[in-house]
Amino acid sequence: MIWHQSIIELAPKPRGFHLVTDEILAQAPDLTNCEVGLLNLFIQHTSASLAINENADPDVRGDLERHFNVMVPEHADYYEHTLEGPDDTTSHIKNVIIGPSLSVPITHGQLALGTWQGLYLCEHRNRAGSRRVVATLQGRW
Repeated sequence: MIWHQSIIELAPKPRGFHLVTDEILAQAPDLTNCEVGLLNLFIQHTSASLAINENADPDVRGDLERHFNVMVPEHADYYEHTLEGPDDTTSHIKNVIIGPSLSVPITHGQLALGTWQGLYLCEHRNRAGSRRVVATLQGRW
């Protein structure tokens, strides 16, 4: 059993849901020799999330962003934590709903995602910087 851990730096993205499968794979631990394993991805931020969803139609990502903006609206008068702007508390709420981590099976050196699945960075801030993701690979070579 082998363990490997590295930090992935995702380029800054505007607010929204972004397909980042290729960006993550380019910096993830080498999966090619892993016969069977598990890749855990953990984002080190409280105002962004990781998810797995549709990788083909970008309308899905837009629909998700619009839905979350209705479900968790900015400028609600009951929010107190708005020191960094109207997207401050809403970003934290969205992070709690979606979550900070994913575990993806590895089969024969590849992510065992379904045909229409991809990895998402869910950016909840109006203006965010780069994002750090801890990638931990456990597997059998």
